[in-house]
Amino acid sequence: MPLLQVPPIKLYFSLEDIRQVKRDVEKILKSGMLTMGEYTQRFEREYARFCGVKHAVAVNSGTSALEIVLRATGLRNGDEVLVPTNTFSATAAAVVFAGGRPIFTDVNPETLALNAKYVKKSLTPKTKATIIVHVGGFVSPETDEIGEICKKNEILLIEDAAHAHGSTINRHLAGSLGVAGCFSFYPTKVMTTGEGGMITTNDAQIADEARILRDQGKESFQSNTIVRLGYNWRMPEISAAIGLVQMRRLPEMIAKRIKIAQYYDRQLNALDGIRPLKNYPNVGPNYYKYIAFLNSGIDRGDFKRKLAEKGVKCGGEVYWPPLHLQPIYQKLLGTRVGDFPVAEDVCRRMVCLPMYSQMTQDEAQYVIEKVTEVLQSF
Repeated sequence: MPLLQVPPIKLYFSLEDIRQVKRDVEKILKSGMLTMGEYTQRFEREYARFCGVKHAVAVNSGTSALEIVLRATGLRNGDEVLVPTNTFSATAAAVVFAGGRPIFTDVNPETLALNAKYVKKSLTPKTKATIIVHVGGFVSPETDEIGEICKKNEILLIEDAAHAHGSTINRHLAGSLGVAGCFSFYPTKVMTTGEGGMITTNDAQIADEARILRDQGKESFQSNTIVRLGYNWRMPEISAAIGLVQMRRLPEMIAKRIKIAQYYDRQLNALDGIRPLKNYPNVGPNYYKYIAFLNSGIDRGDFKRKLAEKGVKCGGEVYWPPLHLQPIYQKLLGTRVGDFPVAEDVCRRMVCLPMYSQMTQDEAQYVIEKVTEVLQSF
């Protein structure tokens, strides 16, 4: 009997959604307005309404969203921005590109997110902002506490919400928790536009500045007057059309992921050698990733290889290696092994089991069966 093949992720477009995108693409192509048109404007309005904020600005990637927000909030050369070490390079690189200096911090091993005590410890007179990263689609339960620390010290709280479309804390949506939120719509995300990103904010000045910076620094899309040094960070109309379809499907996709995650939780909590990432009652993750931790004596490489031989492929970790161990940041910032021992430990033992919106109960059961078999081999 052939092995069931369970991929780490899988894109989800229903036939109905594909037909809608086809109709929208035909309309866009006939209109001749391939960028900054009615679909982008509608996507921005609907995404802002969804997140419960006043403004949303569509851009071409989550990386662009981060740099635009940093520049729009007045980051200057020498300003420091706190960044958790276990994040994707874009979080820290955007700080460098915007003229600042990323200051890495260790993380809470129970949440994989910024720890309030490390934030306090890392503050200096040069600290301009803190970027809180919603790792794997989990909003940190320490978000409010970190927000209060930022407020007290007059520094900005920026959300890297690249993973967190529809994620919540205390029923407040990611993207509405800081001065601005930065989303990615890369193909692996819970919802996608192919390539793309979104900035969310209640600050009109940040939104206005973001619109200028995304369009070559022009004072408006219709103008040729350059008032800033910007870039081509626009979102194409076709991407916005895909985003509108995906956003309407988002609650359904999250609900399906939660169902699979709850099954995983029940099963893994009964096994030795592995434990799921802890969730908190006031946090509503979208389960972009399903994160678990192996016991220290289990080699992750062997674990993943044995699972793959049985047809189960794990997703990429979030993240290994952490940024302070990446060669470019060791060169730029002088970081080294041992600087952030908590992140080094938890990221080394982390695995991300298959998770996608149309995953079936049979597939999830197969994953657990194979995880159980592999753990018994150690």
